[in-house]
Amino acid sequence: MTAYLLKRLLIGAATMVVASLVVFAVLEILPGDPAQLMLGMNATPDALAALREQMGLNQPLLFRYLDWVGGLLTLDLGRSYTYSVPVRDLVAERLVVSLPLAIIALFLSTAIALPVGIFAAARRGRAGDAVSMGAAQLGVAIPNFWFALLLIYTFAVWLRLVPAGGFPGWGGGVWPALKALILPAVALALPQAAILARVTRSALIEVLGEDYIRTARAKGMPRRYVLWRHALRNAMIPVLTILGLQFAFLLAGTIIIENVFYLPGLGRLVFQAITQRDLIVVESVVMLLVAAVIVVNFLVDLSYALVDPRLRIRT
Repeated sequence: MTAYLLKRLLIGAATMVVASLVVFAVLEILPGDPAQLMLGMNATPDALAALREQMGLNQPLLFRYLDWVGGLLTLDLGRSYTYSVPVRDLVAERLVVSLPLAIIALFLSTAIALPVGIFAAARRGRAGDAVSMGAAQLGVAIPNFWFALLLIYTFAVWLRLVPAGGFPGWGGGVWPALKALILPAVALALPQAAILARVTRSALIEVLGEDYIRTARAKGMPRRYVLWRHALRNAMIPVLTILGLQFAFLLAGTIIIENVFYLPGLGRLVFQAITQRDLIVVESVVMLLVAAVIVVNFLVDLSYALVDPRLRIRT
């Protein structure tokens, strides 16, 4: 088990190094001068030179990269060029929106997908399977931003049950803040639930065809007991993989939904920073999201070993 953990930690560290090089290189080759964009086309050469010096843009690329990585290691993410505040404060302010949104959406997605996938697998080839997977296919095909607009029209404009957008903040009370996150969470969760339901069904069907499942049924074990006790646990590895990927997506890939619902989250922060060429914000937030993905994948790898003891023996 120790070797298994060390291997995963080394892979995660190597991924972080490669990701930092890629993120830094990609943003450096983008066209446009951040100082020029901030000061405008009528800025004098002296003002541009002074701002480039202040932003550290005159330093060699290697020094800038090492300075940036050193700041990441000490959680000093630098200072935003646009907002003139520490990037760490911006991230903390936006994370209190994006993190609860991702957790609620993941909970909804899992609560919908697992029962639907199990139901479809247990009724393979029957009407229940066809209806469940047809609905899942529809969920995969519908763009989440279009589904979000339908939710806004139905529950915010027509029924007036929840706000159409914006975020009141947690200081105004937990329930008003949760109400503002319900529709975005549903818009994010249903397409993900459709994918997870299909994966759950496929994994369960594959496991139900194994010899030990047939042996258990031949010994007289009830079908429901075999399904829940033996098949489901052994089918959880691909399901856990998708869950880990979905959480990373929900945390990092909510740019469209946050813009539709006008939520001040990390996705909207990245979008605004890109349009304003605020490189330090883009670099730092993207690396934090990469770190979150790596940590989630590491936890998923640990869950593999907990679900299937054979992996602990092999590693």
